[in-house]
Amino acid sequence: MTGDIDLEACLRVARLAAEQAIAITRDSPLGEIRTKKHDADVVTEIDTGVEQAVRGLIKAELPGHVVVGEEYGGTAGDGPTWYCDPVDGTTNLTAGLPWTSFSLAMAVGRTPLVGVVADPWRQEIWLTAAGRGVTVNGRPPAISAPASLAGGVIGTEWASYQPWPGMINFLQSLADRHCTTRVMGSSTLTLAQVAVGRTVGAVIGEFHPEDHLAAALLCKEAGMIVRDEAGNADPFPESRGILAARPQVADELFELWQAAIAG
Repeated sequence: MTGDIDLEACLRVARLAAEQAIAITRDSPLGEIRTKKHDADVVTEIDTGVEQAVRGLIKAELPGHVVVGEEYGGTAGDGPTWYCDPVDGTTNLTAGLPWTSFSLAMAVGRTPLVGVVADPWRQEIWLTAAGRGVTVNGRPPAISAPASLAGGVIGTEWASYQPWPGMINFLQSLADRHCTTRVMGSSTLTLAQVAVGRTVGAVIGEFHPEDHLAAALLCKEAGMIVRDEAGNADPFPESRGILAARPQVADELFELWQAAIAG
């Protein structure tokens, strides 16, 4: 089935969707701010507007493709399915903090084939397809020299508004190794930073394809190690968390993650 997919067409649509997401996020008013599951789970008219635009674009350009979105839901099909988070970091958006992202990935079953992450505030589009590497605004990312945890930066993210199980132990174990951690408010960007060489690793406590699949594929295609919570090389975990890291630190970071979860 994957051999029948026009990756060039999918990459073109992914890029167009990212460009639209940047324009809407930067130029549109927030509109009504509503809550969903709880008071810390907010949604704006930018979230819904971006997802509507993406759904319209895919319907027009790639008939037969399915969309599963953060705001309007959906069910994965047997063929190409697109997973979309129109704004990852909506709390930051409503607070006026310029650290949010757009995430869109296409997969067949549990095989991701195309991914794009957009940072509206840096106006960067990070694009990949299976076997094709990663570009940032059309250019390969600059990955720095070999890394270590000591002196490096590791990203992680809250589970919504609270620590994931083991997170506090994880942060302490990294601090004990003189490793700096960052919790910035967009798990999509947290993972994607590894792919473009700005951090040496990241751990997300719970994987969701709408939020994380595009960034996980970016990391894989950039030559990073991507593992699920069981240690498998898997950019599309069925459940629980995900790790992405430079090869030089992946084993050590995974061991710290597992020790933190075990308590």
